[in-house]
Amino acid sequence: MDCSLYFAASYLEARTRLQVLIDDIKLEDLQKRVGSSPNSLGYLLRHIGDVELLFAKNVFKQESLHVKAQTLIDGKDNGKWTSLTELINYLSHSSEEIIKAISIQKNSDWNQTVTTKEFGTKTLAEAFGRIISHTAYHAGQLALIKKYGG
Repeated sequence: MDCSLYFAASYLEARTRLQVLIDDIKLEDLQKRVGSSPNSLGYLLRHIGDVELLFAKNVFKQESLHVKAQTLIDGKDNGKWTSLTELINYLSHSSEEIIKAISIQKNSDWNQTVTTKEFGTKTLAEAFGRIISHTAYHAGQLALIKKYGG
């Protein structure tokens, strides 16, 4: 049994909630926020891509991958995530890279530990749960912003 195929399939299934939202986002939605929330819809889209790429590079050890996690560097929404095409392409790229990174793991890798400052020491299988929950968490936020944001 190749565990990586199951993990990759699980990630793709979990990411469908985000993909459904992406397919329905319009340019005017990117600046939407809910109430006094500091993050716009565009910023959160970029943030999801940033974190997926960081996971591929740092957690799944794709060290040759170039990542500039601008939302983490900036630390706040500065209103610059306004190109729908760029954001969609970035999320497509991040999805491809994390799926590729997951898919090349050997069965024995899933029991190895990885340590990050964000979540401490976890097995790769546990860290996988973290990236799924991160994407799903923000997909929920995006749905609320799209529906109720102004």
